[in-house]
Amino acid sequence: MDSKLIVIAIGGNSLIEDSRHVTVSAQYEAASKTAHHIARLIKEGHRVVIVHGNGPQVGYILLRAEYARKILHNVPLDSCVADTQGAIGYQLQRALGNELGKLGMHKDVATVVTQVIVDDDDPSFSNPTKPIGSFMQKEEAEYHRDNDGWSIVEDAGRGYRRVVASPKPKGIVEAGTIAKLLADDVVVIAAGGGGIPVVKGEDGMLTGREAVVDKDLAAALLAKALKADLFVISTAVEKVCLNYNKPDQKDLDTITVEEAKEYMAQGHFAPGSMLPKIQAIVDYVESSGKTGLVTDPAHLYDALYSHAGTKIVP
Repeated sequence: MDSKLIVIAIGGNSLIEDSRHVTVSAQYEAASKTAHHIARLIKEGHRVVIVHGNGPQVGYILLRAEYARKILHNVPLDSCVADTQGAIGYQLQRALGNELGKLGMHKDVATVVTQVIVDDDDPSFSNPTKPIGSFMQKEEAEYHRDNDGWSIVEDAGRGYRRVVASPKPKGIVEAGTIAKLLADDVVVIAAGGGGIPVVKGEDGMLTGREAVVDKDLAAALLAKALKADLFVISTAVEKVCLNYNKPDQKDLDTITVEEAKEYMAQGHFAPGSMLPKIQAIVDYVESSGKTGLVTDPAHLYDALYSHAGTKIVP
């Protein structure tokens, strides 16, 4: 296969193998396993941009802030995203560098703290629905609603949670910087957690927003901006399935955009799980006329060079 520019989106949950034993070192070990498979693609001559999720990691930052509420200030959500871009980016940089070294390669790896343009008129700002952070008791939830302006919802009797806007990404502020690094043969980690949501004012000034951007939609937008040859979403399963976890489950090998849309309309893909991934892939394929791919980290190489994964084609 000829050298390609590949944008790979990996989930924040993929960095946590055991939710009962979450440590920084354990997260690095998980990052190393994913990096091992990505390094094989780089060894084949492909240029790679990695976009990572950060949902659990932002939750940990918010929980720490909650425990420290009486002695420290709250951390704004846009700063939480920036924090995780740096911390997870560092782990992926180190892991990739080490895995490439095992393959006898030296390649620069860089993390770009990435801002993503959103629109204040996005309907999600007036109707926030994206839950973040841990569950709260009623008293705690009311405190944050009254003192911090949080939007709060009750979650099926399990407690109360903060919900925030999840606006659609409109532009990648650092897209030009990322392109320059790629031209210099640097492996780039960018738009972590979907990017830091910012709004551009009439004066051109950027202002952060308390919101979260869907990582897969931001990765698709970045793949289009960079004119990537292939957009890959790495998730927990090797292939996308119809009738998932049912007796008549069917793996999908290669499907067209129209078939993907039909399966979405039939309700085969769960919201908050596979659905946004398929939506992001369809958006990229329709806009670029190129191929999208969904698979798990262990099958990244075989998905490019064999028959693993699910490919979505024009």
